[in-house]
Amino acid sequence: MARMNFTNDMRELKHELAEMGGMAEEAIEKVIRALKNKNPDLATSVIHGDRALNDMERTIESHCLELMLKQQPVAKDLRSVSTALKVVTDMERIGDHAADIAELALRSNNIEELSNNQDILQMAKEAQEMVRDAVEAFILLDLERAKEIMKRDDVIDQLFDKAKTDVIEFAKNDRSKVDLAIDIMMITKYLERIGDHAVNICEWTEFQTTGSVKHVRLL
Repeated sequence: MARMNFTNDMRELKHELAEMGGMAEEAIEKVIRALKNKNPDLATSVIHGDRALNDMERTIESHCLELMLKQQPVAKDLRSVSTALKVVTDMERIGDHAADIAELALRSNNIEELSNNQDILQMAKEAQEMVRDAVEAFILLDLERAKEIMKRDDVIDQLFDKAKTDVIEFAKNDRSKVDLAIDIMMITKYLERIGDHAVNICEWTEFQTTGSVKHVRLL
């Protein structure tokens, strides 16, 4: 009976994790749509949505702690619960970074240029897809898929390096563009960090399935 209860609780926990992962991915999609369409209301909704992600994080953490106290899981079961606690932290940070981008978009005087910046748009597309796929790999415990997703972080890193080169160049050529350069650098840095959190989720997938993990970046 105890084992059945634990299995049911873990199934509910997986559902909550999948829901929170979907919320994190949606936050990225909405904030980039807000940028592209120069939509302040949509950007504001991302900031408000971050509170919902924070609430979801607390709900899942409480669920995990309750499982540990009541069910006292051991070995692999304990690993599943402890991994969930780690993953929700990365999901919450993804939401934070999406909200950071939204806040920057709302206060920026360069929204027209930001909405058409290809470095931002390409990085956002890669970051959103990485988060979606990383969450799916974790929920399904698909280690091979997780390993493939981790490799895609190189693409985001390359795009970030390109963005840095681009903004330095045009800021050097036109001093009036310094504020725009700073905005682009901030947004692309947040997107680069989102990619890192997607990698973390994949690393936790590896830990849950194998019991070992090479490294997880604390961001």
